[in-house]
This record gives sequence, structure tokens and C-alpha cells, in this order.
Amino acid sequence: MNAYQLGAVESRFADIIWENAPLSSAQLVTLSEQQLQWKKSTTYTVLKRLCEKGIFKNEKGTVTALITRDDFYCAQSEKFVEDTFGGSLPAFLAAFTKRKKLSADEVQQLRKMVDEFGEG
Repeated sequence: MNAYQLGAVESRFADIIWENAPLSSAQLVTLSEQQLQWKKSTTYTVLKRLCEKGIFKNEKGTVTALITRDDFYCAQSEKFVEDTFGGSLPAFLAAFTKRKKLSADEVQQLRKMVDEFGEG
């Protein structure tokens, strides 16, 4: 799962791809230049790195996603909870709510999720 970790700039680049995929590598170079002020070589270097991580594919000049943005961020969240809280969602929520109180609406949403996704 470490292969799916991205830095802030890589995440912005990945978002460009997810928002526009499938797209040509030439289109990606243009978008990267406009949004990130990157040169062509930087775009191809970072794209190659993300392809090696199994997130995207660049085949015959067309860039596609191998994993959806939602699946990627789900994996990131699971890894964070696993690494930081020993996989315990209650421990994560306890830490999260120590400084930030939940609104009544948030509590209701969490209750609904527990009811929908809980065992039994």
C-alpha cells in the first residue's frame, strides 16, 4: 500500500488526470503547464512514477486511470488509520473529536453509517 502514497504536488497532478481521463499525454502536458507551471519533462517524469505505482497507465500516448480517485483515497484513509491507530476506527474518531466536536448532523450521519455498514 505504500506505493499509493503521494506528496501534495503528485496529488494535484493525479487530480488533473482523474478529472480529465482518458486524455492524451500531449493534453496532460498542456494542463500541467497551465495548472502546475511544469515543463514537459517534469510531467513525463511524474507520470512515469505514478504509472510505476500502478495508479495510471500511459499506453500509446493515452493516459488512463487504473484506480479511481475514490478507491485511491479510500486506500489512503485505511492505511492512515492502520498505521496511526492500529486499525481502530474508534481510536481514530476519539482522537479526531478531542479537538473538534461533531455537529448533531455529523453524529446522525455517523449513526446511519454504522447502522448501514455494521455487522448485524
